Amino acid sequence: MPAQITSAFGRLTTSIREFTVAQRTLALIGAAVLVVGIIALSTWFTKPQFSPLYTDLAPADASVIVDQLTAQGVAYELTNGGSTVMVPTDAVYDMRLKVAASGISPTSDGGYSLLDDMGMTSSEFQQDVTYKRALEGELAKTVSAMSGVEVATVKLAIPEDTVFVSETADPTASVFIQASSGMTLSDDQVQSVVNLVSASVEGMKPTDVAVIDSTGAVLSAVGTGTSGTGSSKQTLAYEDRVAASIQSMLDPILGPGKAVVSVTADLDYDATESTQETFTATDGVPALIEKNTLEEYTGDNTAATGVLGPDNIAVPEGDGTGDGAYRNETSESNNAVDKLTTHTVAAPGTVRRQSVSVAVDQTAAAAIDLATLETMVGSAAGIDATRGDVVTVSRMQFDTTGAVAAQEALAAAAADQVAAAEALQLRNIIIAAAVFVALVILGIVLALRKRRRGDPREAVDLGELTRLDDARALEAAQIAHDEMLALAEVPEVPDPTQIAIERKRSDVAALVDDQPEQVAELLRGWMDAKANA
Repeated sequence: MPAQITSAFGRLTTSIREFTVAQRTLALIGAAVLVVGIIALSTWFTKPQFSPLYTDLAPADASVIVDQLTAQGVAYELTNGGSTVMVPTDAVYDMRLKVAASGISPTSDGGYSLLDDMGMTSSEFQQDVTYKRALEGELAKTVSAMSGVEVATVKLAIPEDTVFVSETADPTASVFIQASSGMTLSDDQVQSVVNLVSASVEGMKPTDVAVIDSTGAVLSAVGTGTSGTGSSKQTLAYEDRVAASIQSMLDPILGPGKAVVSVTADLDYDATESTQETFTATDGVPALIEKNTLEEYTGDNTAATGVLGPDNIAVPEGDGTGDGAYRNETSESNNAVDKLTTHTVAAPGTVRRQSVSVAVDQTAAAAIDLATLETMVGSAAGIDATRGDVVTVSRMQFDTTGAVAAQEALAAAAADQVAAAEALQLRNIIIAAAVFVALVILGIVLALRKRRRGDPREAVDLGELTRLDDARALEAAQIAHDEMLALAEVPEVPDPTQIAIERKRSDVAALVDDQPEQVAELLRGWMDAKANA
């Protein structure tokens, strides 16, 4: 290995050995993060890009396509709940051709694509059944596209056409819906499904559609619609609106929480139509058609009169002599008549009857006349006695223990929040102070290290110092004296031993300056040991 590389590794090893525990930990963490990042980047760069092969697949279609991809060893991914098959981008078109060549058609299970496979020799029955299946498939796809619907199946019961009116029947439909995980269909969504299916089939009414979910719950029944949920919601909305109106009137009078209002309403959701025609004659208006006839005979010799006999021969009643007279008047008038036609359509949701019950606190309503209060409540609720509406106002003693406990709980919760905020603020102050003190200490340490670096000295371990006896001390002193004389006489190269001794002496002096207490303790120990010896 080249010397430069060896030297670089040596310096790196020396630097690592000089690291503290914290520095080594940070270095290991950094190295681990670097390795993980390199692995993640390499995996991301080497991972192929995926594109959709088919989307909006039925579970059966997705299963067949996945089996073929597995058999051919092509990587794939499933998204959108398994309805979308993803393959590598460079293999999309190739796999589509192979899937089509194998005879697999992802859209062959439903929709108008079924009509493409019909031959010219198909019977009328086959055509009707295929058309019904195609319509069911298209409706199922449309319902499945709704938010919150994972799978939908539509079954239609379309009666055969007949020339007999008495034998005609309305078509019906059944819709099975599997909602997405963790979701439920709202009443509006169910009503949307009902309207969609009923409007897609000729002659089908919304009440002819049944909707069932995967749990077996009937969301909409044939003949009843969406199980009356819409009417129930409207009834509850009306009751809440009336109760809120009464409550908003009583709160300023009695005080908040001093009155309880309950409203029960019976609403009529039947749609009715009525037509009324009224004929009246108008006075002073000339008749449209008027016919008058007047016939009169006078004289003495009046022709004989009588009843006609056979062959229209008059049979005389008298002899035809004497005075006679005859008068005939006829009058006919067709007057103008006014005709008034009234067509009334009663919208569903009218109030048949409602009952209002109000309970007021006895203490708050002690000085209030209940009759006056009842009149006010009736006016606010729109009470109609002709409908049989009932309003009742009662004065009762309210139990306030729950309210007091709730107020105490709220006060305690507020106090806890304040205490928690104060504790958090105190903790932040302590952390900030600790960080500040740590920074100050770090600054002092760095300043001391910088000052020491101005006169670098080798650290000396006190354990390396050994006690010298008097003889060796005198010998060392003599040697030092002789060497000093020799150095004074002849300038020679310093002896390594002398250099070591001088370095030790300098280190001891520096140690005395830096750690005088430890040095004094060491010398005291040596003196005690010598005295005991």
